[in-house]
Parts: sequence; C-alpha cells; structure tokens
Amino acid sequence: MDLKSNEPFWLLKNGLVSSYPSLKSDEECDVLIIGGGITGSLIAHQMIKDGYQTILIDKREICNGSTSATTSMLQYEIDVPLYELIELIGEKGAVDSYKACSKSIDNIAKLTKEIKSRSGFKRKQSLYFASKKKDAIWLEKEYEARKKAGFEVTWLGIEDIEERFGFQNTYGGILSKQGASIDAFKFAHELLRFNVNKGLKVYDKTAMKSVKYLRDHNLALTTDGFNITAKKIIYCVGYESSTLIKENFVNLKSTYAIVSEIDKNKFKNIEQTLVWNTDKPYIYMRSTDDGRLLIGGGDEDFYDAEKRDSILNKKEKEILKNLKRIQPDYHFYTDFVWAGTFGETKDGLPYIGTHDNFKNSYFVLGFGGNGITFSVTGMEMASAFMKNEKHRLSEYFKFGR
Repeated sequence: MDLKSNEPFWLLKNGLVSSYPSLKSDEECDVLIIGGGITGSLIAHQMIKDGYQTILIDKREICNGSTSATTSMLQYEIDVPLYELIELIGEKGAVDSYKACSKSIDNIAKLTKEIKSRSGFKRKQSLYFASKKKDAIWLEKEYEARKKAGFEVTWLGIEDIEERFGFQNTYGGILSKQGASIDAFKFAHELLRFNVNKGLKVYDKTAMKSVKYLRDHNLALTTDGFNITAKKIIYCVGYESSTLIKENFVNLKSTYAIVSEIDKNKFKNIEQTLVWNTDKPYIYMRSTDDGRLLIGGGDEDFYDAEKRDSILNKKEKEILKNLKRIQPDYHFYTDFVWAGTFGETKDGLPYIGTHDNFKNSYFVLGFGGNGITFSVTGMEMASAFMKNEKHRLSEYFKFGR
C-alpha cells in the first residue's frame, strides 16, 4: 500500500538521516517489531529499555511510510470530542483516554531530553474553534466536559480569537494549554540510532512474507527467504494492518497538506499555537521550526493511491479556500504539497493489544489525528503486556470492542 504521495516536506527537509542494511541471515530475538515508523521506533525504545533482545524490520526505507507524511502535531484531544466519547464508552474510559494522550506529550518531552534530540520539540497551546455558528453550541459543551475532567482550558469568544490570532469568521473556541509540535520523522530516526547503540538491530527493505505462530514462539519468514525466530512479535504497521486483519475495524482516509515558503515574521500569531476547527473534515494548522506555515485537511475516503494523488491540486485549492475564510487578507505561497493515508476508528481510539488470530503477538496501532500520542501510550502498554500485566486502557483499546 502506498501511504504517501509526492515527496512530503519532512523527507525533503531532513534528507537521508540514517541508512540500515537489509536482513541477510537467519536471526533470533526476544521481540520482533514489524514497522519502522514513529510507532515502531517508540516501541523499540521501550523494549530495549526493558532489557529485551529486539529486532526491528521494515519493508521500505526506515520512516518512509506514514511517518514522513505526518503533520507532527502533538495533541491530547482525540478526534471524537470528550463529551461524545463519554456517551460512547463511559466517563472513566473517555477521561482516561484523553489524560493518557496528555501524559504522552509530557513523556515525549522527557524522551527528547533523554536522547538529546534535535527534532524541534516545542510546547504549544491548542486552539479548537467553531467554524459555524451551530458548532459553538456543542463546542461549549465540550469545553465544560474538558474543564470538569481537569484539563487547563479557556473559552475564547469571537472577539478574543480575532484579537489574539487575527482569525475572522469564527464563533468562539477552546484554548488548551497542553500541546506540542515536533519533527516526528527526525525524532523516529534519532530514537532508532540511540537504541542501535544499545543493541537494537534494524533492517530496512526487509519484508515479512509469512509467520508461523507456534506454542511458545513465532517464526517470521522474509520475502528473501530468511527466518526470524521471536518469542513475541509486535506489529507497528499502522494503516497497513487492514491488509493483515480480516474484520473491518478501521476506515482508511486520505488527508492532504501544504507547507508555505519560509517567512518567520508572517506566522508569529500562531507560532506558539496548534490550530484546528470543527469542520468535517476539519482543517489544521501549525508553524514549523524553520518559519513556515503547515496547513492540512480535505480528508476523504481512501480508494487507491492513484486516485488520491490525482486530486492534489484540487485539494490544495480547497485548503487555501478554507484558510482564506479565516484570514481574507493573507496570501499563502505554497512550497510543498502532499497526501498521506490514515485510519479512522468508530470511537477515535487506537487498537493496542492482542488479537485472537495472532499468537504470541501484540498490535500497537495509533489511529486518527493523534496517532503519535497513542503510540507513546502504547509503549507503556506493551511493556505491561510483556510482563503479563494488565493495563487500565486495554478494555477500551482492544479488538472487538
């Protein structure tokens, strides 16, 4: 499955960060991680930290799947509003899920310091504004739900938003203190390099052909004919999990993003802020650490890469039209445009845990707009699973829920 189109901004900005060999012999390990994106790199970090002999493989170049196409916005907000999630799964599960995402941002901050990252991690606030008058009614309800749950939030009126951010045609919004941005592509590479020095083995251009699920271990066969004997397999394959798992548990979507030319003075109004709105599909914006504006949206059902890529120009115009609505006098000079594929679940939550058809295995699949923060929660959960311990979120993130 082709997960991105054209060359995403992060890939061009960073170039070839690291290069790894393909697998050329049989191997044995405690944990085999399949998937070399941001999720796989985070889980590998946890497994090495916990003392497991770990191998990571990816069928592409490392981080050249969805990780290179991400917008790298780190938010505690889940795509399904908190008040709606409470109605779906109950107050405890909903609040715990939101708080886990909030905690993940703090954990990423600690991780960047631990590995001396240069991935541009930056704490930011988050503005979620109503794009239609009718949306303000339920958005105020969402504000009250978050406030009750203990999140640091402020309600901004129409005039407040225009004064602070220069946005017109909004109908109020929630300003959250917790949020951040990062270059996830670079961060994932840094995590892998840090852990290779601690014993992690990484092989790119190494595709899994099949797996034999045995009583106390699994035997993974690569397309080049080599075997990896692993006590446990952790699948960090994101949206491509839909090709492995038969049931319909995730809907694939295409999303589009554009990045402006560099203009450090132009974007000071949102330099410290992540921005998104209540449109369906919503638009989202952030500045980059080199002084650009990144804006995306235009999501629609994914059918195939060819169809997705054929409407890049159309989607660029659609995104810019949405930007013009809130900043009529602003002119955006496009430097990069690309598309990516992501997964949307019925409740906005990830799938992290076991699956009946995959013995001695776990899945860490962070879906939706905050897949990175879900993956950080997955580190904690995978660590517990490996020790045969329960985790408080397992019931809400499990398959078949």
